[in-house]
Amino acid sequence: KVTKLKQVTSPSLSPSASPDSIARHHSVLMSQGNGSSKGVQTSSPLLRPGKYVAIDCEMVGTGPQGRLSELARCSVVNYEGDVIYDKYVRPELPIVDYRTRWSGITKQHMKSAIPFKAAQAEILKILKDKIVVGHAIHNDFQALKYFHPKDRTRDTSQIPMLKQRAGLPGRASVSLKNLARHLLQKKIQVGCKGHSSVEDAQTAMELYRLVEVQWEMELARSLPPRPPSPITDPAADSSQYMDDQYWPTDLMASGL
Repeated sequence: KVTKLKQVTSPSLSPSASPDSIARHHSVLMSQGNGSSKGVQTSSPLLRPGKYVAIDCEMVGTGPQGRLSELARCSVVNYEGDVIYDKYVRPELPIVDYRTRWSGITKQHMKSAIPFKAAQAEILKILKDKIVVGHAIHNDFQALKYFHPKDRTRDTSQIPMLKQRAGLPGRASVSLKNLARHLLQKKIQVGCKGHSSVEDAQTAMELYRLVEVQWEMELARSLPPRPPSPITDPAADSSQYMDDQYWPTDLMASGL
């Protein structure tokens, strides 16, 4: 899935590297000849592939008339698209509408489902400190009753350059299905058995990787400037403590 990595001599990034550090590192890779479309495919493994995951959730209807949306399945894939989590989840409220046509969830699936709280704990452990990719990802976080840091979130429905590549209006709301068809020549969400959260998560990651270098550089440019480093107070400098005024009174009296 990922082509053999080319040896690149560039500074390594720490696991806690900030988005602007990522972008600067990307620019180094591009200056060394990795700015082609092939280079885009290999940029992140050179950085820290374990820090990227993509998520997709399927919801069912609960509450009055089934209008509430609750988590019923969650899938998480890594940068290469390999599945690292995929479980059915039992909602906290009774299911009123399985929404099978879209969710793919049936009553049968709930027999192997785990309680929401247990699933939530497992999933959030995976997402911790990760850069999380998804499509209209706020819906997934809402189902998880969770808020992920904005600077570590990559929403493929909000990346203008994906719409530009697909020749679609910049302000238009674009579905994952349409982006996949235009940019990946891939058909997803077909048939009447509902969506596959694994397939949708993998597709979101593929789309992100298409524009990863450009998008990270764009994000870095849009970051607010960092505050200046605090100026050291000369009075707090260790050398100042050798002055008599900092010595205890009893020591001064003893003539030491």
